Amino acid sequence: MNMVVGCAAYEDGRKIADLDIERLNEFETTKTRFVWIGLHEPNLDLLQKVQKRFGLHELAIEDAQNAHQRPKLDVYGESLFMVLQTAQRVGHATQFGETHVFAGRGYVITVRHGPSSSYKEVRARCESTPRMLKKGEDFVLYAIMDFIVDNYIPVVDCMEAEIDELEDEVFKHAFRRETVEQIYQLKRDLLELRRKVAPVVDIANRLMRFDLPVIDKDTHPYFRDVLDHAIRVNDSVDYLRELLNSALEVNLLLASVDQSEITKKLASWAAILAVPTAVAGIYGMNFQFMPELHWELGYPVTLLLILGVCGFLYWRFKRTRWL
Repeated sequence: MNMVVGCAAYEDGRKIADLDIERLNEFETTKTRFVWIGLHEPNLDLLQKVQKRFGLHELAIEDAQNAHQRPKLDVYGESLFMVLQTAQRVGHATQFGETHVFAGRGYVITVRHGPSSSYKEVRARCESTPRMLKKGEDFVLYAIMDFIVDNYIPVVDCMEAEIDELEDEVFKHAFRRETVEQIYQLKRDLLELRRKVAPVVDIANRLMRFDLPVIDKDTHPYFRDVLDHAIRVNDSVDYLRELLNSALEVNLLLASVDQSEITKKLASWAAILAVPTAVAGIYGMNFQFMPELHWELGYPVTLLLILGVCGFLYWRFKRTRWL
């Protein structure tokens, strides 16, 4: 697996050279010249080479190697270390990855772990707008954040479409265990996505402060745009979670209604069958003296009485919609 996805030098917003990761020491950075390196699941040896060249903090290197970090923004001297979570919807499951970004004067380094989209698209987009890329390292940092947050939106849209299908399933079909399991799985995915996106709001807010290195004042509006997108994704996730809660409640309510209807029908038939059972029980006691015992019409009259009472009960239950 190629651990170095991209390694290039930029000056005044334009790409000037592709660099060999093994020969970084030969390239000098300036105020208008920086290096953008993209790594995918690098080993410790490669991380230490990059650390030695740019003076990265050992704690940040440790985090970048181990991954499984929560989204955060750390400041180490004159450099920034940022962790962001990525998301992709594959089938009916959400896959999460992790991106670590080192940013300082003269370099931007991204380290990807797990499933995530390649940042070649981000690099191509930045290279196509030299006027914006000329802003330097902080604009690259914005472009990466914007790409990650924008990729949350298709995931949310996909989940919304699945929830629409579940709502149709709830109202059109009887209670099914599979439907409840799908609702629960979607709720878990939304909760996990909420945990990944929510810290981005705080990170974007912090990047607009004036006490951070690397970040220039004129890029604050761009990070404000990332903040707006992150808030919108958060709101969408909260809305979908409410929809799922409502769908689950409706599903359970409809199941309860169905059970109530079944109980009514069973109770109705039990009441109807109780009449012949009671009469047959009386006749089964074999008493010698019974008024209609020696009456030749006693048997048919008794049967007609049973049928009449049962018919009357059936009519009454049917009228009250118990049957």
